[in-house]
Amino acid sequence: MGSEVSSRTFTREDRQRYREKMQRSLDAFSTMLAEDTFSFPRRQMGLEIELNLVDDAMRPAMANSEVLEKIDDPSYTLELGQQNLEINVPPRELAGGEMLGLEEELRASLDSADAKANDVGANLAMIGVLPTLRERHFDRKWLSESPRYALLNDTIFAARGEEMVLHMEGPAMPGKGPEKLLTYAQSILPEAACTSVQLHLQVEPTHFAGHWNAAQCLAGVQVAIAANSAFLLGKALWHETRIPLFQQATDTRPDELKNQGVRPRVWFGERWITSIFDLLEENVRYFPSLLPETDDEDPIETLEAGGAPRLSELRLHNGTIWRWNRPVYDVVDGVPHLRVENRVLPAGPTVLDTMANAAFFYGTQRALTAQERPLWTQMSFQAAEENLYTGARHGMNAQLYWPGIGWIPPDELVLRRLLPMAHEGLRDCGVSDEARERYLGVIEQRCLARRTGSSWQRETVALLEERGLSREAALSGMLKRYMELMHAGEPVHTWHVG
Repeated sequence: MGSEVSSRTFTREDRQRYREKMQRSLDAFSTMLAEDTFSFPRRQMGLEIELNLVDDAMRPAMANSEVLEKIDDPSYTLELGQQNLEINVPPRELAGGEMLGLEEELRASLDSADAKANDVGANLAMIGVLPTLRERHFDRKWLSESPRYALLNDTIFAARGEEMVLHMEGPAMPGKGPEKLLTYAQSILPEAACTSVQLHLQVEPTHFAGHWNAAQCLAGVQVAIAANSAFLLGKALWHETRIPLFQQATDTRPDELKNQGVRPRVWFGERWITSIFDLLEENVRYFPSLLPETDDEDPIETLEAGGAPRLSELRLHNGTIWRWNRPVYDVVDGVPHLRVENRVLPAGPTVLDTMANAAFFYGTQRALTAQERPLWTQMSFQAAEENLYTGARHGMNAQLYWPGIGWIPPDELVLRRLLPMAHEGLRDCGVSDEARERYLGVIEQRCLARRTGSSWQRETVALLEERGLSREAALSGMLKRYMELMHAGEPVHTWHVG
């Protein structure tokens, strides 16, 4: 969704032209895969982090335009809600000590951006769901000042034909019963409550399917051990509430279409793949366009002339289907390449936790793709999907299915099976021993402590409520302490409650 679109109203002819153009783009893309025209000089990683803005009272600060102007750095961009920003980290090699350098640069960049945000009364917060958001912050007027966001909002609601329903129930807080949320929204701004980390990995076309399948296998484990989205609209819900919230906040289907089996636009998928083409072809076959904007490129003519087609329509359409592991086609300096974009992780709690989550993903994914008998041939796709929702709901308390083991808690699975694989995978990628031991050591200690950002949030709010605070005051107090610890930078497994 990074592409700008016009603010005009689309016609039937626009939609037909867009559909035809996507089919022609698929034909060109198929030819590119067959002729192996993609660049892969070295294994590169990339990173995007979505951020929240809060004022000194821990309330959402609807000031992203002013903050962006103060930061004055092209790495930072607007996001959907006026309380959101995103930082896009330039791609770099995965090998060597690059991750250590990235951690240092990222910390310095965020500290600098936070200091500039302070000039307009705002503070940067890395957290999966901002716990002090309230229903009034989902008013359409709080959409960021960009035509594409207003157009996307209107198009999704036109397709749906009725209000959004947010409905979820989470595990019980200590000493209490489960809490339920049932509310309605008249904009897509609940999506802006979901702030995530997106991990990119450039891969060879012939290896794309293995990397995507491996990422799908890991999704449930990732969210379980990195959950950081415990509260929404004052309710204690899933440990990673982003997962159901994002699906519900962008759902173009009324109940009747759900009952017919129409697929949601926030989608895990439905099968293991053999090629990236499977995913892009599904996008075109299953999903109507939300933003049917076309350009004047003929992708086949561009390809025949020796160029790399932009495939603008195919890429824009791909950006309005929010797979938890998204295929990415991109062209840089006239050279095309492919990436897997892993989208399951929440933002935060710290830069070090973020880097540890990235290292675990890259290492374990690499090891899984190198196995003689791929893991995805030993488990059903539905089991991988169920792991995602179970891990998101229960965090470290989940029971996940893993071939050869059966049902197992995520911390035990990581310590017994996946952490050694992550070390092996990072070594295969050429990552330095110092970086590998630093980041995977954080994952090991987090699993031993069984503490995530979400469990810390829940325990801290429970303690503050025991001391007599209201839920609203407890959430503000928790977030204030969270921000202090986030800035201190020590990983979440070391955070004390109380």
